[in-house]
Amino acid sequence: MPLLQVRDFPEDIYRKISIVAEKEHRTIAQQTIVLLKKSLGLEESNKERRRQLVKKCNARIIPDEVKLLNVAKLVREDRER
Repeated sequence: MPLLQVRDFPEDIYRKISIVAEKEHRTIAQQTIVLLKKSLGLEESNKERRRQLVKKCNARIIPDEVKLLNVAKLVREDRER
């Protein structure tokens, strides 16, 4: 993954990114990526992100032995331990 280093970054901008990152429960690096994506128009909408996730989930191959498991029975057995 590429590394980006910015010299002489304005302290006031860094503080604002830090504050927003903390509110959003992100690291400063994660928040910076989010802000750059937004400003460059590369941000996906929530609807598109969900659509991609559903597509990825549907593409997964689930073994037959997993499909046959009785989930309710497993939960019941676990609760009775």
